[in-house]
Amino acid sequence: MTVRRRTVRESPTAKRLDAFIDAYTPSVAHIARGALTRLRQLLPGAVELVGDRYTGLVIGFSPTERPADATLSIVLYPRWVNLFFLQGAVLRDPKKLLEGTGKVVRHLTLRDPAQLDDREVQALVAQARLQARAKFPRRRRTIIKSISAKRSPRRPSQSDRQQSRGPVA
Repeated sequence: MTVRRRTVRESPTAKRLDAFIDAYTPSVAHIARGALTRLRQLLPGAVELVGDRYTGLVIGFSPTERPADATLSIVLYPRWVNLFFLQGAVLRDPKKLLEGTGKVVRHLTLRDPAQLDDREVQALVAQARLQARAKFPRRRRTIIKSISAKRSPRRPSQSDRQQSRGPVA
């Protein structure tokens, strides 16, 4: 008898994460899955903290199970995906890629997952990784931290699609 280990892709947590992502439009889901794949390569061993919040799906990358230790996150909204640098205000960003004017957080709106292949974006991710308070573990884990009882619609309404105000149509 052969015992086959369950792969990360087949785990119940991975299936739940896929179901959360599937609730979005195909274009947002494509960007999110591509970004996840690339961030998993850039942050091997990161603990992925998933929160299905009222406004969107949050996937934080942390060296520990504590959300406060996360240095990066991606957030799926009905029309776009943002990559948040949770200590982004202190990052060196000579190309001025990061958006936002707050005292702490900066973000990058992802229009294509290939943006994470850009050398300048990878340098920002590397800086964010170095900001971690603890060392990243060797093995990646995904943890569903919270699911909001109330959620905004995961797909744009018909009027939103007609106005097409967001970055992703």
